[in-house]
Amino acid sequence: MHSTRVCSAVVAVSSTFLTFLLSLSLVTQPTQAQTLQVLYNFAGSSDGGKPDAGLVRDAARNLYGTATSNGAFGWGVAFKVDSSGTETVLHSFGDGTKDGRTPYADLIRDQAGNLYGTTYEGGGIGCTDGCGTVFKIDNAGKETVLHRFAGGTADGCFPYGGLIRDLAGNLYGTTQECGASNFGTVFKLNKTGKETTLYSFAGGATDGEYPTYTTLLMDAGGTLYGVTQQGGTTGGGVVYKLTQKGKETVLYSFLGGTADGCYVLGTPFMDKNGNIYGTAGQCGASGVGTVWKLTKRGKETVLHSFAGGTSDGEYPFAGVIVDGAGNVYGNTKFGGASGFGTVYRVTKNGKETLLHSFDGTDGQYPNGSLAKNPKGTVLFSTTQNGGTMGFGTVWKITK
Repeated sequence: MHSTRVCSAVVAVSSTFLTFLLSLSLVTQPTQAQTLQVLYNFAGSSDGGKPDAGLVRDAARNLYGTATSNGAFGWGVAFKVDSSGTETVLHSFGDGTKDGRTPYADLIRDQAGNLYGTTYEGGGIGCTDGCGTVFKIDNAGKETVLHRFAGGTADGCFPYGGLIRDLAGNLYGTTQECGASNFGTVFKLNKTGKETTLYSFAGGATDGEYPTYTTLLMDAGGTLYGVTQQGGTTGGGVVYKLTQKGKETVLYSFLGGTADGCYVLGTPFMDKNGNIYGTAGQCGASGVGTVWKLTKRGKETVLHSFAGGTSDGEYPFAGVIVDGAGNVYGNTKFGGASGFGTVYRVTKNGKETLLHSFDGTDGQYPNGSLAKNPKGTVLFSTTQNGGTMGFGTVWKITK
């Protein structure tokens, strides 16, 4: 039922590269000190399937997320998994032409418990299957489409990333394409549903292109920060900041090669000192991605270059979170003992430890960002595939 449209922005992964990834051989899963528990196995039916996003947790230990496929209409679901592992479908996408389709991004919650997110397609305006939507799901499970993207040069299209919300209730996000130069946009949606394009990426050597599978950051002054997959000095992506008035500054352009990362995906993290941490999906010492840190003054340090193979992860697409001691946590979509992805920790001194290698029975290809409990002792996320039914899992790991 899904569109066969392949996004032109994601050009970094060739068909040869995908063939290589799918041919990774299976090896024995090593014993690991950390404990991973599968909380829910998707059946690929009315419950949804193939979750691509991370999770958000409430005070009652319920987890909320999205799955990109299946559900009542075949276009994905928003779901809740409670502390006992029971899943509830909150909304099935694709009911009629005006509803969104294919939600790739994390959800966010407000203090009243309302959920907000984006869908990559749908909405019934422009584009082959609609240009995407911003939606809200209230506590009663009622979904409201807050904005339907129109595409073209005046609006964005295909919001691949999630949202952030300020204290006034305004929502901010990115679209992967369209806008003035067709390289994507940063948008704002106020409480009345009025959408404003804050910035259209210009691309080329001086600006970013295609903010892909990423969510913005906001500092105390309201300045926005983000990453783009491509663009910049060598085309390998940038870190940027954007004022509320729409003035953009490129803070760093990735150089690629073996000394730096390239193709920057995922949601970055900002610590209390204003340092930004994130991942690059490719390049680095072995060509399979890096974890990086960028200071307020724009100095970038590669904290870890992934080595790939059975002993390390490959291709970190989801971004990172950082604890109070400066340890960086994330996942890689591939690599590890069985080639199905890993969960890792990198210390502030650059020492990396694999916390878990997925073996298929517990999930395959973790692509969602990490969430944690209030004490930071448990991490939560999803896998795109694998599990008992092959349609992905919701999992937690105790550090």
